[in-house]
Amino acid sequence: MLFVHSSQRALCPHVEWAAGRAIGAPVNFDWVEQPVLPGTLRAEYSWVGEPGTGARIASALRGWEQLRFEVSEDPGPGSDGARWMHTPELGVFYAQTDSAGNLVVPEDRIRYAMEIAAFDAGELHRELRLALGQAWDDELEPFRHASDFAPVVWLHRVG
Repeated sequence: MLFVHSSQRALCPHVEWAAGRAIGAPVNFDWVEQPVLPGTLRAEYSWVGEPGTGARIASALRGWEQLRFEVSEDPGPGSDGARWMHTPELGVFYAQTDSAGNLVVPEDRIRYAMEIAAFDAGELHRELRLALGQAWDDELEPFRHASDFAPVVWLHRVG
């Protein structure tokens, strides 16, 4: 899925072009007003592609500072799932996901958090929140709720 949580109106055609180029097929989003940030639009788009397509979409969209978006890629045979979150203030966050869509924090990242924190529980908490992308979730959550009843366009790619 691609969730464009907020985009300036003038940027919308460019977002579609960039996403379509990354997916390998032209796309047309159904843009609707974003009530959380007046003057911006939002869209949801379901896409199908080879592993790595999510990374291409996120890379294509990350260059626009005023854009808020999320890209999720489901796991498949021989490939992990993934999620990318972007906000103007924080930039891009990437994490692997499991089959249920939960973020997976690698062992080395947890060990790093424990090493940095030593015996400081507050610091460990801060490091684990960073590893889970909590700041991105906190910023995007109001934008996600705006989509509770929004339509979804399904794209199926054969071949």
